[in-house]
Amino acid sequence: MNTAGYAWLQDGLRLSAFPLRQPARVQPVTRLERIGGTLAVPPGMAPAPDDLLGHVLFALKHEGVNLAILAQALPQIPAAALETELHNAPNGIYIRKACFLYEAFTGAELNQHAPVKGGFIPLFDPEQYVTMPGERNSRWRVEFNGIGTLAYCATVERTPKILELLGHDILARAHDFIANLPSGMMDRAINWAYLHETQDSFAIEKESPSEDKSRRFIQLLKQAHDRTPLSEEYLVALQNATLSNPYDMAAAFRHEQNHLANGLQGAAGVSYVPPPPDLCRELMEQLMTLGNDAATQIDPLVAAGVISFGFVLLHPFMDGNGRLSRFLIHQTLCRAGALENGLLLPVSVAMKREERLYLETLQVFSRPAREYWDVRWIDQGNLSFNFTGHPAIYRFWDATPGVQFTLEMAKRALEVELREETVFLERYDRIIKAVNERYDVRGSDLSSLVMMCLSQNGTVSKHRRKQYKYSVQEGVFDYIEQVTQALLREQEEDA
Repeated sequence: MNTAGYAWLQDGLRLSAFPLRQPARVQPVTRLERIGGTLAVPPGMAPAPDDLLGHVLFALKHEGVNLAILAQALPQIPAAALETELHNAPNGIYIRKACFLYEAFTGAELNQHAPVKGGFIPLFDPEQYVTMPGERNSRWRVEFNGIGTLAYCATVERTPKILELLGHDILARAHDFIANLPSGMMDRAINWAYLHETQDSFAIEKESPSEDKSRRFIQLLKQAHDRTPLSEEYLVALQNATLSNPYDMAAAFRHEQNHLANGLQGAAGVSYVPPPPDLCRELMEQLMTLGNDAATQIDPLVAAGVISFGFVLLHPFMDGNGRLSRFLIHQTLCRAGALENGLLLPVSVAMKREERLYLETLQVFSRPAREYWDVRWIDQGNLSFNFTGHPAIYRFWDATPGVQFTLEMAKRALEVELREETVFLERYDRIIKAVNERYDVRGSDLSSLVMMCLSQNGTVSKHRRKQYKYSVQEGVFDYIEQVTQALLREQEEDA
């Protein structure tokens, strides 16, 4: 094989692992360099084809930390090989990381010829990854600083795009934006956000909520400000509150296998299979602990992306997972104290407008995960599910795409959705005031006509004129158009 590092481990050991974004390949280059989607490796730098430990150390040094691969590869290395390398380089950074992870993944203890000396080294490079305050292992003087634990850990790379989005300081700007609105306008903008966040969160699931469902979900969103810690009991109560079918209401995290379907018949119709029930419940315990801690230890929006996407990928309920995953964005932000005075960022409104990108972000995980399930059609409505992969694919996952999407949607929710609504409200108020100064019009009629006129770029349709002709004076229609069009021109010129 002409691969090295993680790509060699993945292919050579036939590990359960997702495609690498930038696999290392031996190429005729004179130095290590990134060329397109490849990490080009000079022939002299590549470990020998049969040097398993060499490829692990190469990967840790040059490719970062891929726990899903390391959890499967390290237990296959003889302890003697690690001990020999440690003897040759007793304080080497990468052999210490390898030994630390070997003991964590196998439960076996390696022999140290002498105690490891030197300062503590972070497992994840803080310049390459978003990290949490670490847990120190004195034996190897390694600090585990991942987002989670060695039982469940998400990685978020500090890509140029994520650094750019974090630089916008979205939450601080959202706070300032709302704080600078007139008090009446602030309340109306927030109420709009709750209503439309509810409608669009259901719409993403292809549902049209009843008035009762909408009212319950709005109440749910407001309860996020209570900062209730995540627990199975709490999440079950939330799931029940979002559903009206008593047969879909859960009593606990699922004890049976579920899946997502794409509309095709039989096994071909299964688009994603979350972890088996026992593994799901174990990982949900880890995710809830992470959700209760991460919001105050890393950027709240990063934490929100990890918890929201982590939840929907684990799919702990038979129904209602999508809506709850989006609710968890708000819940995480509230636990961090990032949303105060009832403020809500309407991220589901932004997601609905970018529904295709949302689906593509989910598919970064769901499509490769589906490859590790043997799904068989039994008869109509009955399928069998056999997991052929390694639990590491669910334990250790790359949350970078989900976090980037969450940051993008939060930015859009502030800069587009909330701003457009407040501009709409400002225009609405000015038109209402102008009309009321000249005409006497029933409040409900005037409100409807102004909203319709604004949504139609300053025109009151013939249909609406006919609809209101017995309750609204003829001159009112023309005046609403005149005031609206003048206001739109004025604001267009100011822009």
